[in-house]
Amino acid sequence: MSGTPLIRHAEPGDLPRVAELAALHAEYERDAPPPPGLADRLARLLFDTPAPRLRCLVAQTVDGRIVGYATCAPELSTWEGREYLHMDCLFLEAGHRGLGLGALLVDAVVAEARRLGLTEVQWQTPAWNEGAVRFYDRLGARAKDKVRYSLPLAR
Repeated sequence: MSGTPLIRHAEPGDLPRVAELAALHAEYERDAPPPPGLADRLARLLFDTPAPRLRCLVAQTVDGRIVGYATCAPELSTWEGREYLHMDCLFLEAGHRGLGLGALLVDAVVAEARRLGLTEVQWQTPAWNEGAVRFYDRLGARAKDKVRYSLPLAR
């Protein structure tokens, strides 16, 4: 990759591509694909509310192609009695990993936390994703052992 890539906030026209990347992300993490209509749901969360909690940052190559994304939202820590920024997703398309874009996305998430007056960013990655673990360790992040649960609710 030559030139300087751009990390920026997603715009409405980016969301179909972000949804494609989210499907690749789910596949990479050995999970079910997002349900149809993800781009529309993201649009509502990001742009159709006066004070959106969700933020979406995209990694764009010099030729304008979006090859990665990170999403984050403020969350609460009861134990610490404060907010932190939770990075829900960070994903780069195959072929664009190891080029510094992941670090740029994390830097943008950290900048978002600072802009919101928050002092910590938290996230998770599957234990089997050794490349991500090495990447986050190189950034100076500290891992915490926990098991994450999800309880789907019937509608």
